[in-house]
Amino acid sequence: MSSSTFAYTFDTPVFKGETSFNTGLFINGKWVDPVKKGTYDVINPTNGKCITSIPVGTKEDVDIAVRAAQEAYATSWGLNVPGSQRGKLLNKLADLVEAHQGELAALEALDNGKAFGWAYNVDVAGAASCFRYYAGWADKNSGQVIETNEMKLAYTRHEPIGVVGQIIPWNFPLGMLAFKIGPALATGNTIVLKPSELTPLSALRMCHFFSEAGFPPGVINIVNGLGSTVGQAIAEHMDILKVAFTGSTAVGRIIMECAAKSNLKNVTLELGGKSPNVIFDDADVKQAVSWSIHGIFFNAGQACCAGSRIFVHEKIYDEFLTLFTDAAKNIKLGDPFAADTYQGAQVSIGQFNRVMGYIDSGRNDGATVHLGGEKHGTEGYYITPTIFTNTKPTMKIVKEEIFGPVGVIVKFSSEEEVIKEANDTQYGLAASVFTKDIDRAFRVANKFQAGTCWINCANLLDMQVPFGGFKQSGIGKELGEYALANYTNVKAVHVNLGMSI
Repeated sequence: MSSSTFAYTFDTPVFKGETSFNTGLFINGKWVDPVKKGTYDVINPTNGKCITSIPVGTKEDVDIAVRAAQEAYATSWGLNVPGSQRGKLLNKLADLVEAHQGELAALEALDNGKAFGWAYNVDVAGAASCFRYYAGWADKNSGQVIETNEMKLAYTRHEPIGVVGQIIPWNFPLGMLAFKIGPALATGNTIVLKPSELTPLSALRMCHFFSEAGFPPGVINIVNGLGSTVGQAIAEHMDILKVAFTGSTAVGRIIMECAAKSNLKNVTLELGGKSPNVIFDDADVKQAVSWSIHGIFFNAGQACCAGSRIFVHEKIYDEFLTLFTDAAKNIKLGDPFAADTYQGAQVSIGQFNRVMGYIDSGRNDGATVHLGGEKHGTEGYYITPTIFTNTKPTMKIVKEEIFGPVGVIVKFSSEEEVIKEANDTQYGLAASVFTKDIDRAFRVANKFQAGTCWINCANLLDMQVPFGGFKQSGIGKELGEYALANYTNVKAVHVNLGMSI
């Protein structure tokens, strides 16, 4: 039994309340200490101070969790539990998330640094919606009866894969947990999940709700730890039959290599992006400015689908730049728990330094820092909203994912030119187009090499709609009916009704 606990009292204008929960490893329905007894510090990004120390797992703990997940799959989950029952438990989990919405949002704001309002209305509300959406699918993911001839019956079954490994990122900790475990549980799999070492608190709090909702021990196992140990152990494990990962493209390559070198496990990867946001001269400029602000500065720019390359037609370039600059200047940056905060801190000192390094690179390459580019305040990891102009396609700030509140604005003159520039990237996660011409809107969206295209909006997800990238932005889809295929094997059954050889 783990003796590690976390207690914290929130006393802010937005949320007041106390939370207390265990922070060990959650394996087989119990809180346990890691085999090697190590810990790591969870840091508050608003001031750089330690929030708490968390037990850190290793490969040995992953082995134990996998054995628990195998036993649960064989005895109390998987094909032993009908989809209707799995759906009931997912609905109970959604109820518990909604009942603790303020507490969970506060935990997200505390260790991630994001604005509480966004965490409450987007992250936590979205997680509950995701669980409820997949609760509805749990008894509806059926196969087909396939016509062959009158002497044979053929049908398919969608069966769970078994033990699946999941590795989630730090930018949307609770949301990504829901995106991963929702379809996996709905289809009958058992789970070994690693939360980010930077933002583990909401995942650990959720473990109490897994038990309260009634999931059998071993169905969901949470192993805290580092990517180089716990993450690698999940990717390499011979008894984990599928791995899902959200994070950088560089780490995605490592995950895929580990999967190939071990048991050739099924892989789903949701990776980086450098999304184009194309604004034509007939667009509603104020609407385009509002959505473009959201597209790049939402979540302090720490979103894989951030609209970081903003292409503006030359006829409205000056007007757009003026309005966009004014809007960026008015972004409230600061305490995540202040009611009017829009942008919080970068998640860690490492991420802060990475983003500032890109800003320095842009300056050194000759781009113009039109706005921002500076540390905000005297403590914590805040970066002012930053706009670059006068860039070139070969610059790092134009080509590489920055993952911070940094946008580049590029002038264009023709539709053909901007489509070519928009697609000139190794990534293909998302793209936006703003225009009042419906023919152009569909034409451009269809030519974008991206898994998600927004017309006259940006960074807008729905649980019913698949999300995932082209090219080096990943493999497979999350959300919607499409995500169910990530967690099922399709079995074909042939029944002889009188055929003879």
